[in-house]
Amino acid sequence: MMNGPEFDAPSGGVPAQRGQRLVASYSTYVEAQRLVDQMSDRGFPVEHVRIIGDGVRTVEQVTGRMTKGKAALAGAGAGAWFGLFIGLLFGLFAVGPAWFWVILVSVAIGALWGGVFGFIAHWATRGQRDFSSVQTLQAQRYDVYVDATHAGQAERLRQEANL
Repeated sequence: MMNGPEFDAPSGGVPAQRGQRLVASYSTYVEAQRLVDQMSDRGFPVEHVRIIGDGVRTVEQVTGRMTKGKAALAGAGAGAWFGLFIGLLFGLFAVGPAWFWVILVSVAIGALWGGVFGFIAHWATRGQRDFSSVQTLQAQRYDVYVDATHAGQAERLRQEANL
């Protein structure tokens, strides 16, 4: 953690709005969130707080190999959910046990078309992206700012919380 109670802007980063004061900087978002949560628990008006991520980058975590079969299976799953949604909507107008068949047929059709589209979508890439992944945003530093009128109270609460 880096302290800097009276700065108007972080070094080399996004400037704070006029009248904002830096209370603390952290290397992870969880630490910055913990400070704001502690301030909230102690009655601080947190609507005057901003958390600014500086040095933002994307991180892509590769989760596995993607084959045409896996793409079809993922598409079938998504299609089944969509089919369930449509089936429930149409099922509202079904009388008696027919609602069950409306939902079942909708799920089956959704899974079939989802699988077909998933397979075709992956096939169309011609092996250019044969892996699945999850992308996230990460920052090098997370700065906690408060309105200048509340800076003294925020600094006291930060010191009390020992964060």
